[in-house]
Amino acid sequence: MNTVLEASPAGVTEARLIEIVFPDHTNHLGTLFGGQALAWMDKAAFVVATRYARRTVVTARSEQVDFRLPVRQGQLVELIARVVATGRSSIQVEVDLIAEDLLTGDARLCTRGRFTMIALDAHGTPTAVVPLPATAAADG
Repeated sequence: MNTVLEASPAGVTEARLIEIVFPDHTNHLGTLFGGQALAWMDKAAFVVATRYARRTVVTARSEQVDFRLPVRQGQLVELIARVVATGRSSIQVEVDLIAEDLLTGDARLCTRGRFTMIALDAHGTPTAVVPLPATAAADG
């Protein structure tokens, strides 16, 4: 797993994770299981939200996940997670899953989803996060 950071004054607002689609990640058609895609997307959302808040975070919601194109066995998957909004204790993360054919370099957006992560204090209670700067929100 490879992670790249992009920081703002509030914290890291983007993370990139790389995975490869092996046979145990696929269904009988040789394409990525939707559940595996969601697990990788949730992991990317967790990484960027934790780095943004520098607190323990948990997933509160996944919504509007659009599976646009199938991801095939042997393809590289790049997950790009961006903090796009914050609430009092919540962090909204948009995650793109891009599949790349390693031999041709052809890369396509296959799946996009939005996740709500909640920051917790040491007692497991929701706790405040630094608001996302307006410039970071506008860039996302």
